[in-house]
Amino acid sequence: MADLIKAFVTGGTGFVGANLVRLLLEQGYAVRALVRPSSSLANLQGLAVEIVRGDLGDPDLERYLQGCQVLFHVAAHYTLWRRDRDALYRSNVLGTRNILAAAQQAGIKRTVYTSSVAAIGVSPAGNPADETYQSPLEKLVGDYKKSKFLAEQEAQRAAQAGQDVVIVNPSTPIGAWDAKPTPTGDIILRFLRRQMPAYLDTGLNLIHVQDVAQGHLLALQRGRTGDRYILGHQNWTLKAMLQQLAGLTNLPAPKVTVPAWIPLTAAWVDECLLAPLGKPPSVPLAGVQMAKQRMYYDAAKAVRELGLPQTPIQTALKDAVEWFTTHGYVNTTKLR
Repeated sequence: MADLIKAFVTGGTGFVGANLVRLLLEQGYAVRALVRPSSSLANLQGLAVEIVRGDLGDPDLERYLQGCQVLFHVAAHYTLWRRDRDALYRSNVLGTRNILAAAQQAGIKRTVYTSSVAAIGVSPAGNPADETYQSPLEKLVGDYKKSKFLAEQEAQRAAQAGQDVVIVNPSTPIGAWDAKPTPTGDIILRFLRRQMPAYLDTGLNLIHVQDVAQGHLLALQRGRTGDRYILGHQNWTLKAMLQQLAGLTNLPAPKVTVPAWIPLTAAWVDECLLAPLGKPPSVPLAGVQMAKQRMYYDAAKAVRELGLPQTPIQTALKDAVEWFTTHGYVNTTKLR
């Protein structure tokens, strides 16, 4: 019975983690969450969660996990700045290695590791990539994607060595509890704040964050050890997403497309010329390079094998808008 199972969750204060914690509690699981000492607990406020203050680099990780039966390793360091390269590898790669070793020592029965479609890469032909595709490491854009690829390799090695590990690769979640916010949440916010006069011609695979949370639980229950599952739904252009937001909010969608060379040039100047002189960069080069690609994926395997829900993206956008507006991120008088 689920009510006898205690789940250990890393990254519970984040966007996906906060939705996963809520789902686990609704389903009768007990939850213990590892939270960095510097992290805000706002996304977990009022929830019956056992909080453990610590870090993925702590030597006593195994002690934190004692008494839990399953692990959801959701935590990841996300940044696109080149200056943060070392922190990315330390948190995402070494942190994953550490928590998996601790889980093995603590007798965790099954682990769901949260990778990302970033680890898979983008199909060079522009077709939606599935779990069978893998971009070579050197073709992955930026250190974040490379670190997620290498972290997923740690999970694969653990599974090959006999540890029960299932891998999930979320695409681009949208919905409530995007407190930081994520890059896609930031696009929604800038749209709501009327700070988006133009857009890049790019594309994303979008999914409701609640479906991503469900995908984690379904992977625990039905996933095959060592397999990876793309948690995604629809492939949309950024233009289509902005038009949907316009219909939801009665705000005008931007009509001007920015040629990719303009933000690329600005990002290169920022990171390569001005940052070494002490000026904080405003546009990450890797972010613009990623946006040049249409990041499309095929989640048919997760739908077929796990029963991954496919909530309409319009619902996800509506939930994101409502959450941002009710939590003070935007002036609600601008919305109908």
